[in-house]
Amino acid sequence: MTDFAKAARRTCEALRDLFEATPLQRNDHLSTRYGAEIWLKREDLTPVRSYKLRGAFNAMRKVRATQPDQGHFVCASAGNHAQGVAYACRHFEVKGTIFMPVTTPQQKIDKTRTFGGAAVEIVLTGDYFDQTLAASQAYCREKGAHFLSPFDDPDVIEGQASVAVEILDQLGQAPDLVILPVGGGGLASGVTAYLRQAAPDTDFRFVEPLGGASLTAALEAGQPVTLPRINSFVDGAAVARLGVNTFARLDWVPPEQVLLAPEDRICVTMLEMLNVEGIVLEPAGALSVDVLPVLADQIRGKTVVCVTSGGNFDFERLPEVKERAQRYSGLKKYFILRMPQRPGALREFLMMLGAEDDIARFEYLKKSARNFGSVLIGIETKSADNFAQLYGRMDAAGFTYRDITGDESLAEFLI
Repeated sequence: MTDFAKAARRTCEALRDLFEATPLQRNDHLSTRYGAEIWLKREDLTPVRSYKLRGAFNAMRKVRATQPDQGHFVCASAGNHAQGVAYACRHFEVKGTIFMPVTTPQQKIDKTRTFGGAAVEIVLTGDYFDQTLAASQAYCREKGAHFLSPFDDPDVIEGQASVAVEILDQLGQAPDLVILPVGGGGLASGVTAYLRQAAPDTDFRFVEPLGGASLTAALEAGQPVTLPRINSFVDGAAVARLGVNTFARLDWVPPEQVLLAPEDRICVTMLEMLNVEGIVLEPAGALSVDVLPVLADQIRGKTVVCVTSGGNFDFERLPEVKERAQRYSGLKKYFILRMPQRPGALREFLMMLGAEDDIARFEYLKKSARNFGSVLIGIETKSADNFAQLYGRMDAAGFTYRDITGDESLAEFLI
């Protein structure tokens, strides 16, 4: 066993002071659907509902061992890393200063404060994360504190590798495939570093949100690069730049093993896991399960472990998740209808709706001409095929309309 593998196992043993190993659960629903043995490594069931506690704990443990006088730790995070650092600060009885953007939802602020208690101070600064990060690092230098990176730190990577130690111990054998979400790369680099040594025959797939494909960009360039724009919906994995230390452990990854998950499709997966399995996953936590349909032909008959990395989901976002899922599944569409300004025109349109069609939005935008007016209409239905029939009836009646469901700019402005 190499030094890294030994260190990962020691970390795993030390973590038992905080929590028991997270469950590795065979999922009957997914196993039956894909004709495989699908196991979920439930990192959404740590005390802070994400794997981030592992890396924060290990990094803090290492610093305390070599610098026993260091009693002040700083991080910048609006989510799971903040909560992991707060929990670890309380455990080690050290001071923590956690910088968060001023736009951070109150729920996340409150949870971080709850986990850290009196050990933690929360500083809200910056409209954007880059501003928050710069402020935290400047403060850290001024106070002589230790900065805890969310992923780009060898000790954090080593801490996340404890997930892999538990997987092998719990499964009792090497899985055929492990599917890992990727944000900054801390979890993926730690798990693969351990399993490539302890279970060399295990294969991997990596999943990034479509709007935050930092590993894909790094592999193409041969080094970490900064994405010009990211979609922040998958907030636990929407990272603009992969870490230097994490890429050094992931530069071997074949590009074809990195899969991209559209944000709206992730919403479908989140709702299915909630409604069918009763499992609450945040968008990043659903990434590994989301790509199973894409891999269906490759995983049949195999033992597959999906790491569900987090379950910190704010239920105030549920209407948005449902909306995006319906649009991706073709069950909800928005279009602009050119409505004739004459008696009976609206009734004529309503008579075209099928038995399973419901109006979810109806709004006059403006009277664009004397004889016509523009109407924004949202329709929900139970089968995507119903829209073809509706559009056919509208065409036959001579109605002019434009489907704007897939027009990101226009839909964002109007919807």
